[in-house]
Amino acid sequence: MSGIVPAGGQASVPSRVATVSLHTSPLDQPGTGDAGGMNVYVVEVARRMAERGVAVDVFTRATSPDLPPVVELAPGVNVRHVPAGPYGRLDKNTLAEHLCPFVFGMLRAEAQSAPGHYDLVHGHYWLSGQAGVMAARRWGVPLVQSMHTMARVKNASLAEGDEPEPETRVLGEDQLVRQADQLIANTDDEARQLRNHYGARDNQISVIPPGVDLEVFSPGSRQEALARIGLPADTELLLFVGRVQRLKAPDVLIRAAADLLERDPSLRTRLVVGVVGGLSGGGMREPGLLTDLARSLGVADVVRIEPPQSRERLADYYRAAAVTVVPSYSESFGLVAVESQACGTPVLAARVGGLATAVADGVSGVLVRGHDPADYAAELYRMISEPMWRAKLAAAAPGHAATLGWSRTVDELLDVYRASTAPRALPLAACR
Repeated sequence: MSGIVPAGGQASVPSRVATVSLHTSPLDQPGTGDAGGMNVYVVEVARRMAERGVAVDVFTRATSPDLPPVVELAPGVNVRHVPAGPYGRLDKNTLAEHLCPFVFGMLRAEAQSAPGHYDLVHGHYWLSGQAGVMAARRWGVPLVQSMHTMARVKNASLAEGDEPEPETRVLGEDQLVRQADQLIANTDDEARQLRNHYGARDNQISVIPPGVDLEVFSPGSRQEALARIGLPADTELLLFVGRVQRLKAPDVLIRAAADLLERDPSLRTRLVVGVVGGLSGGGMREPGLLTDLARSLGVADVVRIEPPQSRERLADYYRAAAVTVVPSYSESFGLVAVESQACGTPVLAARVGGLATAVADGVSGVLVRGHDPADYAAELYRMISEPMWRAKLAAAAPGHAATLGWSRTVDELLDVYRASTAPRALPLAACR
């Protein structure tokens, strides 16, 4: 969409958006590899945009020569596989070397359509933004950018033994913030980080929380859910959902469980620590980290590690849990926390990043400062030993999650899209 009209011209909804998700495909299973909350975000937003008449093409790197060039994800939503670099899974830190062929693939796809095919580019993660800004400038359309995570923020709160984000990413994010037309922050905290760490302008940032699918993630019988996932009705399930890597800190939960069993050995017969997710990032270099830790702490018998699950199956895990634990060192939002609350299960989370928004402290869950397992164990013990306290949190959890539905997210994104693509009036020449 281009052109200049007099002030007062009406902004319209874009007809077609190019969404860029370079390093991870929306077709990937969340919870493994590089797929996580961002994948869910891209899929849910694209589907709902299409339902409102905005066609979405999602550009992602092809990881296999057998992938079709275009896959229909939903009516009005196409995933375009762009060859860029060697096939197969590549470390995210090496993908910047393959930006040029990826951008070329985007430009070639657009060139097969009539001029002005895309009205706007929306990049997700810094690599996508780097590709997106080049395509957007070539097409003469705005770039809206969602960072999801930021290098300087992650490097300020690294888990022990974790590797810092490379300087290439830091510099790339600096450049991207200067070039993006609009930045989408998940929370006020993320907006503050964009300003303080990257010098983003206030009028450049829109705060739009992600959502949760309230049809899939909804309350249900805990006993029935326990039965469906193969656990006895008296099980106290402490649940972790997410990619298994140091940043997400599943080890904190396992250490807290060991502490909990020292406090009350009688819990061993009914305590289960459920870890649902696949290896990711540095976790791939330490595949035995959690099992070895559980064995060394003497709690291997209560730890149950499961692969990533379908959304419907995952909802049963949430409903079956006594509490979902999100002890991450850094989270731009924390979609897992909202999904759990939507299912009526309270959350115990680290007071970091977007989790302070995702969880209503003392209302739908509890936030903990720091990552001392003893602090988590104390809160877990209270939830187990004081069922009325846990029931109070559980009762309030769905109401808090309901304020974060995807419809609200899409409504507010469409407002940003309209403003970004609105024609601007030329300034009046000064009188001489």
